Amino acid sequence: MTAQTPTPPPAPHGGAYRIVQGGARVLSAGGLVVNAYLHAALADQYDGVGATISQGDLFRVEAGLASLAALLVLVWWRIPSDAFAWLVSAGGLALLLAYLYIDVGKLGPFPNMYDPVWFDDKRLAAVAQGITLVMSTFLLVSHTRHARRLVTDVG
Repeated sequence: MTAQTPTPPPAPHGGAYRIVQGGARVLSAGGLVVNAYLHAALADQYDGVGATISQGDLFRVEAGLASLAALLVLVWWRIPSDAFAWLVSAGGLALLLAYLYIDVGKLGPFPNMYDPVWFDDKRLAAVAQGITLVMSTFLLVSHTRHARRLVTDVG
């Protein structure tokens, strides 16, 4: 009689897992790069909107944050970089949708950025941020599942 031992599940850092994670990182970074480009390209057009802080300034900040997040997602495969990408994309998409559908008005030093029109660049930015949000969510969930798996394997 031979006792059969169950085969362990495949290692999470196996080839297929790395390929899927790499693809998610490329898509996440791609969405962030598109978002950064659009905000940087449009910033000059919005410099006149606002007094203390212009909408153009806010677009430049968004472009810088998205660029940094894209770089981090590609070179530093860790939870903080994925969380930063998630925050940048979720925050950008939330603000885009809020200022599209709600006339928030001026908030302190921030200008009134209400713009109820879906023009092409806004659509593209929303799609890019949505892709990044989905991919960075996948990356965060896969980190969590991997960590749980390690704990149960050790314990």
